[in-house]
Amino acid sequence: MNEKVRVRFAPSPTGPLHIGGVRTALFNYLFAKRHKGDFILRIEDTDQSRYVEGAEQYIINALNWCGIPFDEGPGKESNCGPYRQSERKELYHQYALRLVEEGKAYYAFDTPERLDFHRKDHEAKGKTFIYNWHNRLKLSNSLSLSPLELKAKLNAGEDYVIRFKSPQDEQLVLHDLIRGRINIDTNILDDKVLFKSDGMPTYHLANIVDDHLMGISHVIRGEEWLPSLALHQLLYDAFGWKAPQFAHLPLIMKPVGKGKLSKRDGEKGGFPVFPLSWNDSIGYKEAGYLPEALVNFLALLGWNPGTEQELFSLDELVQAFSLDRVNKSGARFDPEKAKWYNHQYLQKKSNPELAEWFLSYVQENLTSFSVRTLDLDYLTKVIGLIKERATFVSDFWELGSYFFLTPSSYNEKAVNKAWKAETSEIMEQIVPLLEKIDAFESSNIETIVKTWIADQELSFGKVMPPLRLVIVGDMKGPHLFDILELLGKEESVHRIKTAISNLPN
Repeated sequence: MNEKVRVRFAPSPTGPLHIGGVRTALFNYLFAKRHKGDFILRIEDTDQSRYVEGAEQYIINALNWCGIPFDEGPGKESNCGPYRQSERKELYHQYALRLVEEGKAYYAFDTPERLDFHRKDHEAKGKTFIYNWHNRLKLSNSLSLSPLELKAKLNAGEDYVIRFKSPQDEQLVLHDLIRGRINIDTNILDDKVLFKSDGMPTYHLANIVDDHLMGISHVIRGEEWLPSLALHQLLYDAFGWKAPQFAHLPLIMKPVGKGKLSKRDGEKGGFPVFPLSWNDSIGYKEAGYLPEALVNFLALLGWNPGTEQELFSLDELVQAFSLDRVNKSGARFDPEKAKWYNHQYLQKKSNPELAEWFLSYVQENLTSFSVRTLDLDYLTKVIGLIKERATFVSDFWELGSYFFLTPSSYNEKAVNKAWKAETSEIMEQIVPLLEKIDAFESSNIETIVKTWIADQELSFGKVMPPLRLVIVGDMKGPHLFDILELLGKEESVHRIKTAISNLPN
């Protein structure tokens, strides 16, 4: 690859960035970095009627949170700026007029009402109305009007659009880096509007002009843009410019496998579809996902590394990524797999780091907690015991709240199973046993308690389950003697006495 690789992610600021858009940005980023190229963010805001306040900053924040920042874009200006299309609109008018002057585009004065009439007339006859070679001379445009009529309309300031003059009877051979050769009969193409009557370009013109002026070498975008590929190639040809190489990514499909993933699927399935929260829709960040886990998950949606490896750091993804291993077919979105990735990455984090995150979670979300809950050293030790079962930082409270709060109630099924007529008496004998232990450490406590059980000729089933029940409030948790060590002698004894008072004798 001799030329400098320059790719762009070009979203419209019409709302939050969908997870499919994040994946498109990621694949562009990986490709650029793999080839030591540039990753550009361009805001395509030519449709001002759909502009949403805050959407552009959301896009920037989302890319930064994911750890895939752009090299050039809004706020990171370079020679190819500005990077908002609304700030470049004078450029597009010049290029549209150039095509008109060269006979490759034309003025069209057809009113919306007149076009609607033609559409309905065609529908009534069982046909589809297409504005192109077969009817353009019957409509109101600079191809059908005399020079004097055209001049009069322009001088009168009549509204017009500029349409591309698509060729007739040509076979267009296109190449896509993912899908291979694509043949298009130009007779089926319509004369797309390039410049609108409101003085703004359409996506098609602005896209081509900007990609050319910004030196874009590869256009990597979603497959929903495949129908536009023919027009875009024809525009490059019309301007006499070298077209970039195109790659159209497969769709991200619903968890059930049919249809494109939507916001509604997330609401129905209880999983995020946006990287960050937007209005009432929770994002992956706020749901507790780690950005590196999300990036790893998205990278393997539609791309196959060719090995069994599933866990990749960002640097590893950069080194492994290639467009020739991107699938043509859609990738099914699996929310459970996303959780699996988060679990894997959570396990990689150090206990002190997780303790700080958990402390923040507690302070933000809980109203009732003990002094111990705010002790980072204690939190670090607790997390060391319960971490392997956690998928999210929020899971630490559900998994280990008993480390911070003395049980005030006990699992009913566990009580019925473990608490027998003689259990209170056995637990009363455990109290002085624990009180006499000087080195209150897990292995030492375990040796003394198990030796006592053997000396008393008791079964382990009569002692260990109820002991766990009084300490934890349930039959869950890590190694019981590790819990006792961490709680300490005083708290452990207090919990046994509390349970004896609260549970039936």
